[in-house]
Amino acid sequence: MLPINLKEKFSLFDEYWTPKILGEFNGQLIKIAKLKGEFVWHAHENEDELFYIVKGNLEMRYRDKTIHLTSGDLHIVPKSTDHFPVAEEECWVMLIEPKGTAHTGKVNTEKTLNESDLEWI
Repeated sequence: MLPINLKEKFSLFDEYWTPKILGEFNGQLIKIAKLKGEFVWHAHENEDELFYIVKGNLEMRYRDKTIHLTSGDLHIVPKSTDHFPVAEEECWVMLIEPKGTAHTGKVNTEKTLNESDLEWI
């Protein structure tokens, strides 16, 4: 029941595309991540995914369009929707998604992490 300071939590790590877990509520995980560069095309078959841009800019590419997000923007990627996040410069995001959501959906790459690999901070 203690407050969570996002700036403080972001200062604890430097890795990109490696979400850290801040908490859990009602089966949802609250995660933060630093993003830079391109991720991978992927979809989450059964889960929506919420992105809140804390700092920086993020392009969310879809097969038919690109959404440009900046600090303070909130964006929901609908389940089963192919998406490709890109951050030209470092971007800080907060993610909310159901526990058990696969990091890269059914796609396995060198960037894929299992939920058991994620660190609680």
